[in-house]
Amino acid sequence: QVQLVESGGGLVQAGGSLRLSCATSGQTFSRSDTGWFRQAPGKEREFVAAIGWSGGTTYYGDSVKVRFTISRDYAKNTVYLQMNSLEPEDTGVYYCATRVAPSARSVFDIRAYDYWGQGTQVTVSS
Repeated sequence: QVQLVESGGGLVQAGGSLRLSCATSGQTFSRSDTGWFRQAPGKEREFVAAIGWSGGTTYYGDSVKVRFTISRDYAKNTVYLQMNSLEPEDTGVYYCATRVAPSARSVFDIRAYDYWGQGTQVTVSS
């Protein structure tokens, strides 16, 4: 069974940094696309970033480009999201998700993913 566990969230002041981790198990990590999404109170879950199974292709939402960096460590079966220059608008629950089967849907599409973690809270104070 595929499991994803997020960690690294917390409370940070605006302008600060956090690094989120998504530890995965039960899948062929090296052949899985993985993404990060976030959900603010009262809002829909939105795409943040994704990384292709090869690690050579990355994707970012417009609001986080330049500030966030997604990466993966094959030895640790973990995907990271480095978040710099955080803003209060970045507050929300951050989820990682992975897809283990080929999909015609774009990595930006929430429906493209087969498995989700429980999420980790990120709060950015002004």
